[in-house]
Amino acid sequence: MIALGTLFTYLLLSTRIERAAVDRLNGEALSRVRLVALQAAEHPDSLSLESGTADALADRLGFAADARVTLFDQRGVVVGDSTLDLAVLRDLREPVVSVEAVSALAGTPALFERFSTTSQEPLIFAAVPLESDGRVIGAARVGLSEAPVQAALAVLARATLVGGAVAMLVAVALSGLAARLASQGVRELAGLAKRMAGGDLEVRARPVEGDHLADLGRSLEQLAEGLRKTLHELVTERDVSSGILTSMREGVLMVDRDGKVALINSALREMLLLSDSDVGKLPLEVIRDAALHELVDTVRRTQRAAQGEIEVRGLKPRRLLVRAELLAVQPGGLLVVFYDVTDLRRLESLRRDFVANASHELRTPVTSIRSAAETVIGISPTDQVATQRFLAIIERNAERLQHLIDDLLDLSKIESRELSLSQDPLELADAVERVVELASERAAQSGTKLVTVIDADLPEVRADIGALEQVLQNLLDNAVKYCPGATITIRAVSGERCVRLQVADSGPGIEQKHLQRLFERFYRVDAGRSRSLGGTGLGLSIVKHLVEAMGGTVAVASEVGRGTTFTVELAVWESSLLARTLTPLPPPQIPPPQIPPPQAVDV
Repeated sequence: MIALGTLFTYLLLSTRIERAAVDRLNGEALSRVRLVALQAAEHPDSLSLESGTADALADRLGFAADARVTLFDQRGVVVGDSTLDLAVLRDLREPVVSVEAVSALAGTPALFERFSTTSQEPLIFAAVPLESDGRVIGAARVGLSEAPVQAALAVLARATLVGGAVAMLVAVALSGLAARLASQGVRELAGLAKRMAGGDLEVRARPVEGDHLADLGRSLEQLAEGLRKTLHELVTERDVSSGILTSMREGVLMVDRDGKVALINSALREMLLLSDSDVGKLPLEVIRDAALHELVDTVRRTQRAAQGEIEVRGLKPRRLLVRAELLAVQPGGLLVVFYDVTDLRRLESLRRDFVANASHELRTPVTSIRSAAETVIGISPTDQVATQRFLAIIERNAERLQHLIDDLLDLSKIESRELSLSQDPLELADAVERVVELASERAAQSGTKLVTVIDADLPEVRADIGALEQVLQNLLDNAVKYCPGATITIRAVSGERCVRLQVADSGPGIEQKHLQRLFERFYRVDAGRSRSLGGTGLGLSIVKHLVEAMGGTVAVASEVGRGTTFTVELAVWESSLLARTLTPLPPPQIPPPQIPPPQAVDV
């Protein structure tokens, strides 16, 4: 702006100064030519080229007028010039074509500005006629150089250039200082904006009263506050969503619009042994199951939710119920939810087996009772022997039916946790003594020998007296029932933090293939023999559930031909454990039980 203003000023001033100087030179030229004309008119006879007096007169007048003076005769021939030699003038025999001279000879003063070929510079020419006795005898012309005007313009140009340069330097310095002062606030706001962009939304500007950037700073603060609130809401929502996905027991798989896995929650990773590297792959690459792939294609094709079941094999076989539906928030995306129904299907299978087994077990005594009753009805009243025999069959099967129903009710109470067990300190030796006493009569009838081995310093155990006695009773009943004539040893020994109660017999033993299923409901090693002995197939299942309800464990070990051992571990009461810790006793030296072979038993 300063440069343009300076240039405009120079052009305006130079034009006006030049015009004024030229006008002044024109006036001077007219004044001087009139004086020259008066002087030359006083010597009308001297206007002769041959004598040389006109040239001498022109030289004198040019010196006096400080200008170029040219004298013309009445024909327009130059007879004298203050800048040309006489010899040059004598060579000019013809009239010189000069517009100002022609105008002056015609009686009209002339004023022209043109380039002189003689002086090789622009001149201002003023010409007036020379009159003598009322007639024109020639013309006088004065030429003033425009060099002073050009010199003045050059001085003006230099002054303007210097002034403009100084103004430019001052303006640059002042504008730089002003820009620096003004941009200081801008730089602070720019740094503030960068920190906000970097995530630091707690920074605040320092407003200065009267600063035009204060409004911008306040706007940035409002923007940062809005972003902070929005970011906090988004983070809270993300944490809630992430927490929900993490705490879900169902597996979640999200597929993006490109058909690739976008999200896998922790439950699905644990369920199918997946990893974070599976994100970004196709669902079929992550879970190699054709049914799942077909389910996803069906949802994409029909644009409707669908569900089905898949079976995953491998290290953790699973039965999964899969539901897939479109994502409303992401067009083209899918949400696939996996429900682990492995235990549910297993329980359904167990329920079906239980119903079938229970029906089968109940059908046998009911059929026997019905057949015996029908037979009794058809027997002659006089045949008391046959009547008593069939009534005994009815009684025996009714008793078996009663035992079966009682066991089913007990097992149902235990599994549904309706049976409340107390956790009290209990002397194991007293419970063993009572159960052995109850079973001794039946054992004596079958020729079975009962042996009890209990540690002298046996600590109290945490158990329920009724449940513990039922466990021991079931184990002894099974041993007496299936091992007639054998030796049954009831042993109680102390462990590190538990008491081990063992019921070992010297019977025929059980094959290894049966041991894993021995505690299942209605499972029998020899079904025909068990029914004939009145067994319900639920005794060991009740034992397992009662022991686990008391916080213990039960296990079985057996060898064909050498007998079977059931081991029940019960937790030690805390006070007894503390007493043993404070006053440790040496471990009892109990030799391992030696179970004699069946042929060595004293029946």
